[in-house]
Amino acid sequence: MSGAVRTIVLWCPDWPVLAACREHGVDPALPVALTEKGLVHSCSATARRDGVARGLRLREAQYRSTALTVLEYDAALDHRAFEPVVRGIEAIVPGLQVLRPGTLAMRARGPSRYYGGEDAAARALLDAAAGLGVAGARVGVADGPFAAEQAARAGRGTSVHVVPAGGAAAFLAPLPVSLVTDARTTTLLHRLGVRTLGEFAALPDDDVRRRFGAAGAFAHDRAAGREQSRVAPRTPPPDFEVEQHFEPPLERIDQLAFAFRVRAEEFIERMRAVRLVCTGIRIELDDDRGGHSSRSWLHPHWFTPADVVDRVRWQLQGGSTADAGLEAAIVRLRIVPERVDSTGNHEEGLWGGGPDERVHHGLTRVQSMLGHEGVVTAAVGGGRMLVDRQVLVPWGDRAPERGAAEAPWPGSLPALAPASVFRERMSVALADEGGTPVAVDARGAISAAPVSFAVAGARPSPVRAWAGPWPVVERWWDAERARRVHRFQVVDHDGCAWLLVRDADGWWAEARYD
Repeated sequence: MSGAVRTIVLWCPDWPVLAACREHGVDPALPVALTEKGLVHSCSATARRDGVARGLRLREAQYRSTALTVLEYDAALDHRAFEPVVRGIEAIVPGLQVLRPGTLAMRARGPSRYYGGEDAAARALLDAAAGLGVAGARVGVADGPFAAEQAARAGRGTSVHVVPAGGAAAFLAPLPVSLVTDARTTTLLHRLGVRTLGEFAALPDDDVRRRFGAAGAFAHDRAAGREQSRVAPRTPPPDFEVEQHFEPPLERIDQLAFAFRVRAEEFIERMRAVRLVCTGIRIELDDDRGGHSSRSWLHPHWFTPADVVDRVRWQLQGGSTADAGLEAAIVRLRIVPERVDSTGNHEEGLWGGGPDERVHHGLTRVQSMLGHEGVVTAAVGGGRMLVDRQVLVPWGDRAPERGAAEAPWPGSLPALAPASVFRERMSVALADEGGTPVAVDARGAISAAPVSFAVAGARPSPVRAWAGPWPVVERWWDAERARRVHRFQVVDHDGCAWLLVRDADGWWAEARYD
């Protein structure tokens, strides 16, 4: 018999899909797919019946399932939505290990003794999961976490699958070897004629270790039912969340902000008591019509009670600055910390915070009076046209990721970028020696060399140098939103360089090299 410890695994099928559907108010019984970087990350059972599978390109998935609902995969949402389930299961069975969002493992000895057997313990877990709103969960019991998880996944037609003690190797034998090896090792084993875990387990231990190393030996032990992994119970994190129900529901923003002020102070004091500060929060609002609003907020330093109340007010205002009545009365408000940090990383220096601290307090005060978008900072985003790359970010919000700005944008302007970018179109005239406007044909060639240049009706001046044109094509697949323009550079008589654009309406200045 192997030395693996009897383990219970609770598995919630399609958890990422279920969490995303709850967040966006979508029926999980519909064909739903979560995408990441243009590929299907996970999908619902209905979508799988239509032929959608993990790893498919989005267009192929939509071709196979014409009614497919597409949502963006959010790993943080997976963890956040699963935390209430973990806490609910911990109330009846302590000592849980979260293998991944949607999958829990625990030692079988304690629950089986308490509930009178492994099957009874599994039924109790299923009842608890159903009470937490997780339908269709499955439980597997076997020697070791890996075999127990496979038992939960293999329970066709039944929600509980108990593998007898010592029977893990026989249970795992017909399963594919790809469950314990990476893609490269799987391909090699297939070439050697090894396709199942049973065939892999039959190989000599020394030969497997010598050929595949420590990772191969670990996979070999798993395939043979000799898993040495143990359940590592988690330490439940401290609960900093605050929630307030309003009875009767509140219909005005100023009333709600005033009513929640005490709970906001309690929220900050809970973390301050253990020397933590909060730099990111999520605000959840429920109204009396069944509506739900959830948004994450960041802070450039750390949240104070007043900052928390301001974010609640801004979320309710939805971009407005008036404390007017709401379309639907609010019945519940919940604040969840998403980013916390040690206070030691935010202490003032020996000589105080200096000018930066005074600037921060000043901008925060102005923002509290003008609203969330009343104070903005400049950032560089992604795009092809320079005006599209100018992004104004509300003070305290996260700037666009550098990856988006630095990603390959065919047709984008390389460094060095012009200093002055015109947000409004500035018409220019570019003419040849005969005074005829210079044109660009369908093949991207100019009709004649430019000789004179004028801006916004000014007097023409000679062109000292020019370069181009360079085509910029956007959304060629969308007939309504497609755009094709040509960039052109000229140096005027005063030595000033201009970046011009030619489109269907003529020439206009995009930027100037000051």
